Amino acid sequence: MPRSQGNLKHGLANPAPLGLMGFGMTTVLLNLHNVGLLSTAGMGMILAMGIFYGGLAQIIAGIMEFRKGNTFGTLAFCSYGLFWLSLVALLVFPVMGWADPVDPASMGAYFVMWGIFTTYMSIGTLKMKRGLQVVFVTLAILFFLLAAGEFTGITAITTIAGLEGIFCGSSAIYVACAEVLSEIYKRPVLPL
Repeated sequence: MPRSQGNLKHGLANPAPLGLMGFGMTTVLLNLHNVGLLSTAGMGMILAMGIFYGGLAQIIAGIMEFRKGNTFGTLAFCSYGLFWLSLVALLVFPVMGWADPVDPASMGAYFVMWGIFTTYMSIGTLKMKRGLQVVFVTLAILFFLLAAGEFTGITAITTIAGLEGIFCGSSAIYVACAEVLSEIYKRPVLPL
């Protein structure tokens, strides 16, 4: 069967909703913690989401995008899946005695690098639907806010980042829902 851009012609499902939902749900949960709505007792749940849904599910979606020939989707989903896995490692390795705790300056640099990457990916979304533009632009802002919170130690900045992160993650969930519902109903159900 010849390959085409349409999913139905080459028999592949759209992996984007899986990746967006994995990213969105995990981002919302972490940022509910950042604003203080989830206690440290909920951190195990957030770490598990970071490994399995934010991490592995996004990597699987990225591999599926590779199969479809979508370089942007491959890079985005695999990279952000690996972001979640690396973030969990940064938090868990010190507890396990495998590494020293990451100092705030290093954590800030980590978030800056992800912010730069996301800014450049945001430029790529300018040729895509508005919903994806919102996800990527708000994610870039989130990374830079998290970096600022690490560099300054000002709790209010981390709280603002948390609120912004809840919006960012929710926008990814919205785009995932819109794509699934549009496919099911064969027409746009939620505007993108």
